[in-house]
Amino acid sequence: MKAKEPASIAINGGLVVTQNASRAVFRGGILIEDGKIAAVGRGSFRAERIIDAKGYVAIPGLINTHTHVAMASVKGKFDDIGLEKFLESTSEYDAERSKSDIYESAKLGMQEMISSGTTSFLDLYYSEDIIASAAESIGIRAFLSWNTLDSMYTTQKGDPLKNAERFIRSYRGLDMVIPSIGVQGVYVAGDETYLKAKEISERYGTLLHTHLAESAAEVDNFKRKYGHSPVEHLHRIGFLGRNLVAAHLVYASKKDIDTIAGDGASVSWNAISNAKLGNGFADIEGFVRSGINLTLGTDGSSSNNSLDLFQSMKFSGLLAKGLTKDPTFMGAQALLDSATVNAANALERKDIGRIEEGCKADIVLLDATMPNMAPTTVDNVVGNLVYSAGPENVNTVIVGGRILKGAGIS
Repeated sequence: MKAKEPASIAINGGLVVTQNASRAVFRGGILIEDGKIAAVGRGSFRAERIIDAKGYVAIPGLINTHTHVAMASVKGKFDDIGLEKFLESTSEYDAERSKSDIYESAKLGMQEMISSGTTSFLDLYYSEDIIASAAESIGIRAFLSWNTLDSMYTTQKGDPLKNAERFIRSYRGLDMVIPSIGVQGVYVAGDETYLKAKEISERYGTLLHTHLAESAAEVDNFKRKYGHSPVEHLHRIGFLGRNLVAAHLVYASKKDIDTIAGDGASVSWNAISNAKLGNGFADIEGFVRSGINLTLGTDGSSSNNSLDLFQSMKFSGLLAKGLTKDPTFMGAQALLDSATVNAANALERKDIGRIEEGCKADIVLLDATMPNMAPTTVDNVVGNLVYSAGPENVNTVIVGGRILKGAGIS
């Protein structure tokens, strides 16, 4: 995939799923200029390049709020094992990886995301500088959290916190690569690491990202040591906050969920990875009840084997309905919100996740004439996106006004 130089582009005649405040859907056009959406409306627009989108659906690019993109080449290597064995195996694997392996694997994962309609992702890994180079070569919008943990557990060269701060200093201020800091989890990071990571995020104004309450063993072991849950502990030391995206929360109690909500943190729900590792199912009903900003993540290819958010939307929705025995719970619109506007809010960005004037031109066109999506109309388009669509429908992907895939329709 080679990104093309930006130009004025008009996308005319398709169904436009704006994901704006009113969730407007209509047949019309989108005008792109200088990498941004210059206009959206029910008519058509003139531009240097015109895409005839009749029979297509335009949506905001999907946003994956938790993955380890450089693990893309590892799919199938650690299947059918539990989390503790998985973490041990992946840690051993990470210790032996070369720079070129990380780079090529990250590119592979990014290509998979582009092919399946994801235009932005939040990553948690070490060597994010290598991953940043891969992202720049692909043209995807990359939110990269350098992973930290206590020095006694790390496979990184040098101090993880210093590595993270150096990465942030080197990459801050860029458009397509947005650096931040993460923490692996309470099982390998003590209070000092969490508080230093928090301090670095505040100093540079970045996101925080962490795994939290992913397994029963993690929570039970922590409770035996401290007498309270990991969520409660991170609240007490002041780590939780509005700039935090916490992944998993499978073993979060009602009190934990209310604590997360009260502190304003966002949750990345990784239902497929949680199920595959045998960790169980998060209290999605509790998340919704609490008003938490709920987003979707795939996790890495080592535990999911796929970076496809269409698959994640459908699986998560069906799981929620099955667990609650309520077919109206977590409807298609709520699921699409989790992969677009909610995700953008978690990343503290108002200029992605929507098709609105002034937003970044991160847009995906899906072929709705294919049998799996036909017929698609204004009335059923959101449901078809969530329950019927897949990567095979993704025809064109535009990120920041650059065509990264397709646009063969004319």
